Amino acid sequence: MKLANPDLLKFQNYIDGTWRAAARTMAVCDPANGELLGNVADGSAADAETAVTAATAALPEWRRRTAAERAATLKRWYQLIVENSGDLARILTLEQGKPLAEAQGEILYGASFIEWFAEECRRVYGQTIPTHNPAMRLSTIRQPVGVVSCITPWNFPNAMITRKAAPALAAGCTVVIKPAQETPLSALALGQLAHEAGLPKGTINVVTGSDAAGIGRVLTQDPRVAKFTFTGSTAVGKLLMAQCASTVKKMSMELGGNAPFIVFDDADMDTAVKACMATKFRNAGQVCVATNRIYVHQAVHDEFVEKLRTEMAALKIGHGTEAGINMGPMIFRRAVERVWELVQDAVASGANLEIGGEPLPNGENYFAPTLLTGVSDDMRIATEENFGPIAAVQQFTDETDVIRRANATPYGLAAYVMSENIRRANRVVEALEYGMVACNTGVFSTTVAPFGGNKESGLGREGGVEGMAEFYETKYCCFGT
Repeated sequence: MKLANPDLLKFQNYIDGTWRAAARTMAVCDPANGELLGNVADGSAADAETAVTAATAALPEWRRRTAAERAATLKRWYQLIVENSGDLARILTLEQGKPLAEAQGEILYGASFIEWFAEECRRVYGQTIPTHNPAMRLSTIRQPVGVVSCITPWNFPNAMITRKAAPALAAGCTVVIKPAQETPLSALALGQLAHEAGLPKGTINVVTGSDAAGIGRVLTQDPRVAKFTFTGSTAVGKLLMAQCASTVKKMSMELGGNAPFIVFDDADMDTAVKACMATKFRNAGQVCVATNRIYVHQAVHDEFVEKLRTEMAALKIGHGTEAGINMGPMIFRRAVERVWELVQDAVASGANLEIGGEPLPNGENYFAPTLLTGVSDDMRIATEENFGPIAAVQQFTDETDVIRRANATPYGLAAYVMSENIRRANRVVEALEYGMVACNTGVFSTTVAPFGGNKESGLGREGGVEGMAEFYETKYCCFGT
C-alpha cells in the first residue's frame, strides 16, 4: 500500500498512548480482489480491559481541561485528517471496497464531526432555575458522563468513529473504540493522527480483534464504562443492550433500517431517479439509510422504472481505486450470498427481474445492480433490510395506504418522499414514523443535524446539538442561603 504518509499504516492496538502488539494477529484483505493488506493485532477481552483502565486513568485530567483547551486539541486532529485525507481515503477503499471518490467524501464528512464538536463544546450551558423558595438557589450544570466505549461498523469505518468519538472527547469523556474486524486500518490511522494531534495518553484507545463477543462484553459490562455507543444490526444491538443493562449504562444505538422511498405522481421523475440512485447504490447499497422499499404511484411507475433502469445500466463496477468506478464490491462473500438469496426468493414469489440478479465475474464479492418490479409487501425483499445493490419496486395508488404500508415495519430509521406538492410533502413527512425523512433528495446526513432512528432502529441521536447532549449528565444543584 503506497501512502504519502506511511506512518498512517498501523497494525497494532493503540492503548494508553502506545502501540501494542497482541498475542495473535488477523488478516485484513481487500474485498475487491482478496489481496492481503496486512496482519493486524487480534486483540482480546484482556486488551479491552487494559484500554478501559487507561481511559479511566486519563479521565480526570481530560475532563478538567477547559472547553477551549479540548477544542484546540480536537481542531489539530481535524486539521491532520484533512491534510492526510488522500491517504486515509486510499486505506478506506482498499479495506472496505467503496470507490475512491466515495471514500474521500467519507473522510471529509468524518472530519467535519471533529470540527463541529470542537466548536460546539464551547457552547454547552447550564441553567439558573427560578426558585420555589427564597432561601434556596437552584441551578443545573452539565458534566461529562465518563468513559465511553464504542463499537463501529465496516461500512463507514472512518465516519462512524468520528461521529461518536468527537462529541465524547469534546464533552470531556475518554474513549475506547472497537472497530469492525474487516476494516481496522482506518481506525488505527485515526488513532495515529489523534496521537500526533496531542490527545493525552489514554484519552482515545483503539482495540482491534476478531473476538467480538469477548471484547463486547468488556465494553458493555465493565462498571467503569459509563456510556456505550454502537452502530450495527438491530439483532446485535439488542444483545448489547441486554449486556449494558447489568450496569445501567447510558446507550446510543444506531441500528437497522427498512427505508421506504415514495414516489408520488406529481414528483419530478428526473429528481426522483437521481435521488433513488444516490440512496440505493452508494457503497453498493451497504448503507443503513439506503432505500429498501421503493413505492411508485401507478400513474408514473413505468416512466420511473425505465429511467431507473437506464441509470443503473450505466453504473461502472470494479476496484474502487480505478478511474470512473462508481460501485465497488460488497464487503464479503456471505453478503453476496444473502442478497442473491433475497433476489431468488422474490422472483420465486412472483417479482419480475428486470436487470441484474446474480454475482458478477469481477471477483467473489461483486453483485450486479439489480432491479425488481412486481414486488409485494409480504416478500422477504420488502420485510428484511437487503443491504445490497437491489432496487425493489412496488406500486401504489392511494396516499393514506402507502403511508400505512411504509410504516408497517418494526424499523424507523430513514424514509424518502418525492413530491412537488408542498402540502402533500408536509403531510407525508409528518406521518412517516421515522427518525429522519428526506424530501426530494437522496442524501441528507450532515454534521449539524441529528442522526438516528425510531422504534427498533435505535436510541439516541448522533450529530447536531442532540449528539453533544448524549455525552453529558445534567446535575441539579440546590444551595441554601
